[in-house]
Amino acid sequence: MEQTYKGSCHCGAVSYKVETELKDVISCNCSICAKRGHILAFAPAAKFELLSGSDNLTDYQFGSGNIHHLFCKTCGVNSFAEGHMPDGSEMRAINVRCLEGVDIESLEVTPVNGKDF
Repeated sequence: MEQTYKGSCHCGAVSYKVETELKDVISCNCSICAKRGHILAFAPAAKFELLSGSDNLTDYQFGSGNIHHLFCKTCGVNSFAEGHMPDGSEMRAINVRCLEGVDIESLEVTPVNGKDF
């Protein structure tokens, strides 16, 4: 069942809300996810709303440049990213560790071999 979650960076300058179901969360081993330790969930862009901090975001891209890894200029935390799903639809990759009130230990996290993509 989908729920609305609030999320933010460490300092709170960047905040958002997202409607999603935390059933298909992943731990990716690609070069950036492995270093950051993210647990990720994905949501359609239409179910994501940036509440504050658009002027405080910096974009980092690498490889194919398909994903905009956005992070806070103040604290450096990457709480979400923007990109497209394989079908071309806009999505947001949510760093579940940045969502309020979520117990990571209660989630079923699927490992993904992103380094071989």
